[in-house]
Amino acid sequence: MGYKRKQYFGLGLTVLFMVLLMGIVLIMMQSIKDNMLEIVQDRYHKVNEATEIRQQIYLEDRNMLNLMNGRSANTNNDFVETSAEDITLLNTKIADLEVILNTNKAKSLIKEISNGYAEFAKMETEILTVYNNNGSTQELQAIYNDGAANRTVLLSKIDEFKDYQESLMGDALSGANATYKQLVIALILVVSVALILIVSVMLWIIRSTTRNINSIVDVIKDVDFNNLAEVPRIQLDSNDEIGDIARSFNSMAASLENYTSKEKQFVEEISEQSWVQSNSAEIIKLYGRHVSISALSEQFIKKVVTATNASFGAFYLMDETGKESVFKKVAAYADSETGRQTFTAGEGLIGQTVHDKKMIVLNSVPEDYRLISTGLGEVKPKSVLIAPILVKDDVVAVLEIASIKEFTKADQKLIENVLETLGIGIMNILGRMEVERLLLESQAQTEELQTQSEELQAQSEELQTQTEELRMINEQLEERTNDAEFKTEELVTVKEELEEQAKQLQLSSKYKSEFLANMSHELRTPLNSILLLSEMLADDLDAELSPEQKEFAKVINSSGNDLLNLINDILDLSKVEAGKLEISFEEVYLSEFVDRLKRNFTQIAKSKELDFDINYADDVPPIIYTDEQRLQQIMKNLLSNAFKFTKEGKVAITVNKANAEEVSQLPLSNHADIWVKMSVSDTGIGIPADKHMMIFEAFQQVDGATMRKYGGTGLGLSISREFSQLLGGMCKVESQEGEGSTFTIYIPNLPGGIPLIGIDNTEEEQASTTGTEVPEYELNESAVSAEESTPQSPSTVLQGKTVIVADDDYRNIYALKNALAKEGMNVITAENGAECLEKMKELEHFDIVLMDIMMPVMDGYETIKRIRTMETHNDIPIIALTAKAMKGDRDKCIEAGASDYISKPLKLDQLLSAMRVWLS
Repeated sequence: MGYKRKQYFGLGLTVLFMVLLMGIVLIMMQSIKDNMLEIVQDRYHKVNEATEIRQQIYLEDRNMLNLMNGRSANTNNDFVETSAEDITLLNTKIADLEVILNTNKAKSLIKEISNGYAEFAKMETEILTVYNNNGSTQELQAIYNDGAANRTVLLSKIDEFKDYQESLMGDALSGANATYKQLVIALILVVSVALILIVSVMLWIIRSTTRNINSIVDVIKDVDFNNLAEVPRIQLDSNDEIGDIARSFNSMAASLENYTSKEKQFVEEISEQSWVQSNSAEIIKLYGRHVSISALSEQFIKKVVTATNASFGAFYLMDETGKESVFKKVAAYADSETGRQTFTAGEGLIGQTVHDKKMIVLNSVPEDYRLISTGLGEVKPKSVLIAPILVKDDVVAVLEIASIKEFTKADQKLIENVLETLGIGIMNILGRMEVERLLLESQAQTEELQTQSEELQAQSEELQTQTEELRMINEQLEERTNDAEFKTEELVTVKEELEEQAKQLQLSSKYKSEFLANMSHELRTPLNSILLLSEMLADDLDAELSPEQKEFAKVINSSGNDLLNLINDILDLSKVEAGKLEISFEEVYLSEFVDRLKRNFTQIAKSKELDFDINYADDVPPIIYTDEQRLQQIMKNLLSNAFKFTKEGKVAITVNKANAEEVSQLPLSNHADIWVKMSVSDTGIGIPADKHMMIFEAFQQVDGATMRKYGGTGLGLSISREFSQLLGGMCKVESQEGEGSTFTIYIPNLPGGIPLIGIDNTEEEQASTTGTEVPEYELNESAVSAEESTPQSPSTVLQGKTVIVADDDYRNIYALKNALAKEGMNVITAENGAECLEKMKELEHFDIVLMDIMMPVMDGYETIKRIRTMETHNDIPIIALTAKAMKGDRDKCIEAGASDYISKPLKLDQLLSAMRVWLS
């Protein structure tokens, strides 16, 4: 701030304080006036209203007394006619008064007045009712006497309210007087503060001007005219005329320092160039004095390290004698055996130097970099320089030096100068060394040729003798060759026959896979509608079916699930036979695994009144590595059989750690340190000894009577045995007819999966001889869950939503349409992909699409792809539904653009859950 501005600022501040003082006084006076008027008028209004309410109540009370005494018939008639209107008017006044009250006590009093008047009005209404009905005076007097107490309380509350408002009015007047006194005190304080501030501003102006001038004088006195490299600055930040003087002085000081610095820098650069040139010339003289790389390298690294004041150095030369070019250390300065002896291009920072063909200077040395050793100890370098030595843009050597100080630009310039011609010197020495080597090899080869010539003469005589022997041997070889050619033709014929048989087997396997896939699709499609409709009938949310009809629906659903399990078993068995069943080894927590089995079968045990025991040994490892899905399928098949063929007694699971003797004959006994033995025991019908091998064959049971009595297909134990072998173990049985059975599986712990060894037929033969089978049973999880589940009400997420169902099977459309309609959804159907696209264009809004994959005209894959390319609806959720649930179908659906994938037969809960997720 300028000096003149400070003067104006002081005057303006004085005037401003006076104006503010007058404004504050006027505002406070007006505030006091407004507050007093508002308070007095407001309190007077409330007191006046209370007085009118009291008078009106007195008037109504007097009219009731006149009514009971029979005085003034005209007045009584007027009272009867206007009573209701007076009550309404008085209630309105009380309500209006309650709205404008602002204290808790006043609100409480008016509330009591309102309640009391309500009782008073009720009494008045009863008296008028009795009077209109020609009641007696005694009846009227009785009603009036009953309300006397309430009337007394009501009038006292009105008086209390009036007195309270009058007291508030007095308090308001007292507050106004207090405010006035505060105004006088505040006015005195404000005037005092204004005077203090004005005096302070004037003193600040005088002191700041004097202080700034003194600071300038002090700095000028401190200037050293003999050393203008550092001129003191005036530390003054003011924007007045004195500040301009300070800034001008600082600018002059900066110019003097800059001139002095440039002069000093010029002198240093001249000295640096002279140093670089003299040292470069001295080092380059070494190139012509040496005839070996080692000598040149030793002298060069010594000179360079000394010239740059470095502490450590290494020289690496390219070696192309091997398959890959490497750089080997050929010379060093202050080096030990530690550190890198060789490296290749791109390996580490030094290798990157070779790759980039540029010098690298590293001032931030890593913590693990080697230390520089001295007699007293070791010290970490502060700077590292790595430079490539080039010849025609090819790196032939690398120099690395380290120092406890940072390398200067002069050091780097020196290195660049001496390395420009070092590569040529190295190549010259290598050329001379190669010429000397070739000369020595030539002399040695000449002497060797003379010796070989003498040996050839002796060998020539021997060859004549051997030639005759070879002629006779050749005749014998011709005969053998003819025999070999004949056998070769036979082998070619056999090979062609084997290749043809292999093609036929591949074609047969392909036809079998396609047949199973198509049959799976054809069976799952009608099965889908059977399961959905039967599940809907069994749930019977509308309670329209009888218990017997619900039981029929559950039987249909259970039978459908049994058929689905049979289809899955056949597919699994086919995959095992074809060698295409995928096994995934992962962590299996055995305690949790056994607990899940217990939860799944506890309800079955209760329903059949059987004991279900779990025996878990302490030495069992908590975790093993195997395929949990296949292991679970094995145990479920064994437990299903146990419960199925046991009428009374118990079923037990026993988990132990298998000892080495039990698994010593298994192929993987030497490849797994830990084996787990799981046994399923029952007290059922047992198995004859001569049937122990047969029951492990596909579609085989003990006898036809067992199949007719207990059902089943005979696949469960076959699949269990195959899965056990795929997991690297085995399955065996111990049983006597009529005494129950014990099925045991041995599972190895294989963190790395199945090792690459052959499992021959002896394993299967051993498993067959040691294992027997009971009639097979498959546990239908969906049937169990369906029996235990309870009907659920339609989800609010799905209600009112519109879904498009694209499916060419009218049975699936019918089932889905009814199921989704019960959830409150609007269902639009389409018989193929093309019709689905037309429906989407016609509809203005829909929320989700259920898309079948195998449809005529346009399949689901193409339809989904076209939906994702549409301008509208391209982000609509699409759930793909297919009955041909083969490997890769899910990935194909997701790749086409589907949001989710569900295989048929559909589980209604699973479908609804997926829809809720995508519609949430």
